[in-house]
Amino acid sequence: MSKISRRDFLKGSGAAALSAALVGLTGCAKEEGTPTPTPEAVHTPAPTPGSTAPVQDKLYTAYINPQREDYRSNTKELKTLFSPLKIGAIQLSHRMVKSAAGSATYLAGLTDELLQYYVNLAKGGVELIYVENVAAMEPPADGSPISQEALDFGKKMVEECGKYGASLGYQLMGFGMGENEMTVEQIHAKQEQWVRTAKALKEMGFKAVELNSAGFNMPAHFISRFHNKRTDEYGVGSIENRARFVTEWVQRVKEECGEDFIVQILMDAIEDNDNIANNPTIMTLDKEVTVPHTQVNTVEDGIALAQCFEKAGVDSMHLRIGPLGHHVAQFAGDLYFILNGIEGANGFGMQYDFDRHWQGKIIGDTQGAGMLLDVAAQYKAALNIPCGAVTYMDPAHAPDLFEQALEDGKVDFLLMTRPLTVDMEYVNKLREGRIDEIAPCTRCLHCHIGSNEMNAVGAYCRVNALTQRVMREGGPAAYELTPAEKAKKVMVIGGGPAGMEAARIAALRGHDVTLYEKRGALGGLLDFAHMVKGPHENLLDLKNYLIRQLELAKVTVKTGTEVTADLIQSEAPDAVILAVGGLRDTLNVAGDGKTPVIEMDDFMFTDMGEKVIVYGSNAQSFDAALWLTVHKKHVTMVSPDAAIDFDKQQSQHAMRMMTTALYSLGVNSWPQASIKEVKDGQATILTETGVETVIPCDAIVNAADMLPNKGLLEGIAVSETYAIGDCESPFNIALAIRGGNDAGRAV
Repeated sequence: MSKISRRDFLKGSGAAALSAALVGLTGCAKEEGTPTPTPEAVHTPAPTPGSTAPVQDKLYTAYINPQREDYRSNTKELKTLFSPLKIGAIQLSHRMVKSAAGSATYLAGLTDELLQYYVNLAKGGVELIYVENVAAMEPPADGSPISQEALDFGKKMVEECGKYGASLGYQLMGFGMGENEMTVEQIHAKQEQWVRTAKALKEMGFKAVELNSAGFNMPAHFISRFHNKRTDEYGVGSIENRARFVTEWVQRVKEECGEDFIVQILMDAIEDNDNIANNPTIMTLDKEVTVPHTQVNTVEDGIALAQCFEKAGVDSMHLRIGPLGHHVAQFAGDLYFILNGIEGANGFGMQYDFDRHWQGKIIGDTQGAGMLLDVAAQYKAALNIPCGAVTYMDPAHAPDLFEQALEDGKVDFLLMTRPLTVDMEYVNKLREGRIDEIAPCTRCLHCHIGSNEMNAVGAYCRVNALTQRVMREGGPAAYELTPAEKAKKVMVIGGGPAGMEAARIAALRGHDVTLYEKRGALGGLLDFAHMVKGPHENLLDLKNYLIRQLELAKVTVKTGTEVTADLIQSEAPDAVILAVGGLRDTLNVAGDGKTPVIEMDDFMFTDMGEKVIVYGSNAQSFDAALWLTVHKKHVTMVSPDAAIDFDKQQSQHAMRMMTTALYSLGVNSWPQASIKEVKDGQATILTETGVETVIPCDAIVNAADMLPNKGLLEGIAVSETYAIGDCESPFNIALAIRGGNDAGRAV
């Protein structure tokens, strides 16, 4: 059995877990009649004429969707971004609109948290805010009137947001499954229910309503050739028939609410079938036939439908991508870029080639930023109403990219949620040129309901410790910071995300804060995590943002200083916040001692053989497994933990991408297992069933779970102490920053 003893180790990066996948990984579509290429031949960059081809050191997956390194340039004034735009009767001074997605606040009902969430967005400079559906704000389906409480709440929300110049819209949505069985009378009843909701919203003071006709929602299923099997006037016999559910509703809303009440349609501007095993089956006269993925809506189909919507009276379009099988990727398609070296992995064991899939129209070389801009340009050219697009539209992330798209008229406005939720002052900061003060979205997708952390209720933000925690049990009581009753001398030990957040908050409250970091620079292991994970998650941006916040809060920073009990005693602080990271155990393996055990922080810099065991099941172990697999190692994962506990540090969405991709590339995992011994290049694994299996093993990477590391607090003569982040309870960046924020508020 493996034996563990303790050693010091700094925190590494987050990643995703491994589970079974049934569909094999495919790179790009093969033209009929051409030979099947070897993996190494697929999309290998061509050598310069007259030169020697470089030795390829990565798996073929890394060459299918090569990413640009220059797309984040910042040389332009954002004149078009901050130019006026008129949507129906609404006049805006800039081109950023809050989309109705990604905020779990609506699940709690008519709460102060819900109200303050939207008021803060208005304070931050957002001028048109679409509110995600709140059941209590909609009239009951039985036809009875909406409650006075809901009317009053809606009016208050409109009034409070209006104080900062913001107009409110509202998204109507409803997942659909039974459209093919609905009678015409039932269809009309559903339309009228949503018309009544629009009337109630207008009574509250809302200026716009959006019908979610994308993804898995009922209107989208009427539009879809994939889902719609009807043969009547709402069937697939014509574009007009498929559009009818939406167009009739639009006309009724305009009749009841007037021309000045804005109607926006959210739709999938382009579709692709990510789950190629999930093709529908239809009956012919003599047999069942599986229908291929050609039933997706093309850009041309979508434009024809949008023209019907415009003719019916729609004021603006909200465009997004439409994979048929994966809900979160429908509004967060940048998730396809979360795997460093397998960009395009789609969650079903397949890898998109963006030069070929999606009609070759998706921008696939900017880490998912603005990936729909070229598609939106086709809609804008065909329509006479403003067109907005979503999927990581973040001008602070790539200023020139988005300013140029607006200058070129590819899109009229950018629909955003995640960047605005991470930093609710986003618009004002960007307008004032304070781009280095904007907290970055790290695109981890913890914010979307369904993340699998056992200790999380719903979802949360990795960077903003208040999102979906504030005004809830266990979270901060308010968004605002309470000034310190008495300024204290606060010593923060550790310059990773937890320590920097704690120092920032404590200093902003009025304390005298000094942060100590034993290394020569701040950031903890964010640099290391960036090297493993690649650029997608913006971890260097997070580091730079936190460092800039320390400057603004006037925190004294001392790097290259290792804190000891004697130093604490000599400084005599009123409070100590410990954020030094966790401890990782040493992995001792029985055997002949010839197989190296490589520590997590060394694995990228250590020569090793081809057959590698990664020991562990946390996020870091899966990041290591991905990196090694992309660098052509044959990886096996072994962990003492049960499969259900694999990678609980990650959002389930990131985990899904990782699991299917790794499994399709041949990575095996052994949960509830141990390394019994390694000798003669062979590892004996004791599996969860009690049997042994032998696998080749040239090296072992130790990515075992970390342990708390609070020893420095023992015996010091300081009455107020806090341990936060991995030194208190090792988990992930999000909980480290949360702990830092809470400690900074408590001191």
